[in-house]
Amino acid sequence: MRYFLLLFIFISCVEKDATELRSFNGEALGTGYTVQFYSDHQFPVQQRFDSVIAAINQSMSTYIPDSDISRINTGDTTVVVDAMFKEVLSQSRKVYKATEGYYDPTVGILVNAYGFGPEKPLKQLDKHILDSLEQYVGLDEIKLTPEGRIRKENSSVYIDFNSIAKGYCIDRVGVMLEESGVKDYLIEMGGELRARGKNIERKSPWKVGIENINAPIEDRTYTKIVALTDRGMAGSGNYRKFRIDSTTGAHYVHTVNPLTGLAEKTDVLSATIIAPTCAVADAYATACMAMGLERSKKVLENLKDVDAYLLYATGDTTAIYMSKGFSQYIEE
Repeated sequence: MRYFLLLFIFISCVEKDATELRSFNGEALGTGYTVQFYSDHQFPVQQRFDSVIAAINQSMSTYIPDSDISRINTGDTTVVVDAMFKEVLSQSRKVYKATEGYYDPTVGILVNAYGFGPEKPLKQLDKHILDSLEQYVGLDEIKLTPEGRIRKENSSVYIDFNSIAKGYCIDRVGVMLEESGVKDYLIEMGGELRARGKNIERKSPWKVGIENINAPIEDRTYTKIVALTDRGMAGSGNYRKFRIDSTTGAHYVHTVNPLTGLAEKTDVLSATIIAPTCAVADAYATACMAMGLERSKKVLENLKDVDAYLLYATGDTTAIYMSKGFSQYIEE
């Protein structure tokens, strides 16, 4: 589902001032990350970063059998979820409501059926099977009790926060940096971003690029440069993330429509969202892929502080839709 927002951080040599540019990178959540920040003091940033990743994995990773979400998905009703799980669930409900169900983390049972989750795909997928799975999809099917436990209306409901958890993780890393006294930073993980403050060396906002989807994967180029300050940015696209069934030859894209159960393309080819947090941007990028252009435009018109850059198909060509506020971020 994810496509890469190319990262272009324009930095020259930094003099050894009181405030220095620091950076580190590595692998986390199945993808690469880069963290750039300015600080006038040393602190154990890698250790604190690793602690954030470990906590989020233990709470929300469907790929870890004993994580809280995995235990809930297998029917364990004793799990008391943490504050992070509650926050992601609350934000998911807001996007679920705003998109009229086109964003729904209980689509996990279908994600697994198509082969995009941690479980093996079903060998056969037809309308009858999809209809039977659809009865377990719906965020209204789960409740958070006052004790902090998840109550499911049906035990087969499968929660999957992968379409928001990476963005949320980036936000939590940002909070960690801020609590460590950092005011200016850029975090990138698998193409998703959170920017705060500015690039002090260049005395400008942090600058990143939106990928040209026609560029080869080994030689990515960008279509637009975007300047970010105090914003999250995330993208979604189906042009590289898909699966072809080896038996039937069926072509399944990564985005599953929660309302129809179908893993098929809409006219939106890629969605780039800028929002106050990366988690919000992450969720709406996924929703736009499922909604298609016209529904996306209607939803975006009613949102404050959420802007979109959508590449969509029109006949044999492609075109761009930008929400009213997105142009303010584009560098000419």
